[in-house]
Amino acid sequence: MPKMTLLIIDMLNDFFQQHPHLAEQRSSLVTSINTLVQAFRTHGQPFIWIRQEFAPDLSDAFLEMRKRNVCVTIAGTEGCKLLAELDYLPTDTTLVKKRYSAFFGTNLDALLKDLQPELLVVAGINTHACIRTTVVDAYQRDYEVILATDCIASYDEAHHEMTKQYLDVAIAQLLPNAKIIQMLGVDAG
Repeated sequence: MPKMTLLIIDMLNDFFQQHPHLAEQRSSLVTSINTLVQAFRTHGQPFIWIRQEFAPDLSDAFLEMRKRNVCVTIAGTEGCKLLAELDYLPTDTTLVKKRYSAFFGTNLDALLKDLQPELLVVAGINTHACIRTTVVDAYQRDYEVILATDCIASYDEAHHEMTKQYLDVAIAQLLPNAKIIQMLGVDAG
């Protein structure tokens, strides 16, 4: 069994409240992510909840947000919190990011250096933005990456599909939960 680390990106209230296409997928995404998290917990494999959060004055937000005064996932609001139905425990590792990539300006490199995974499994939203940049950054750091296809979505379906095609094979392996859980050695049934 390879040593794996699961990254769960931006499963936050604001995104599901602001985008009807994500809201429609909420239940199935949460169920799939919780299934994967439980498999990682059961098998003693690490996982990291990654969430976007910005200061109320947007001083730490990215350029377009500041230019357009886009207030999303603001610190201290319900919008920057993980969806309540996710299998999250207060003792779980959580990382806050300020840009699309979970690597940019965070301690993710240090966390992964300590964990020494052979494979990174990536889940969450939005496929065309935060998932894509994190996966590309992981690839550039020579990580083998699996994109958990049952556990990713985007508010933009066309770009979601295009991104999966772009990442497939050369940058990441696209696998459903059953295959990932099989790799963990846990019964997928």
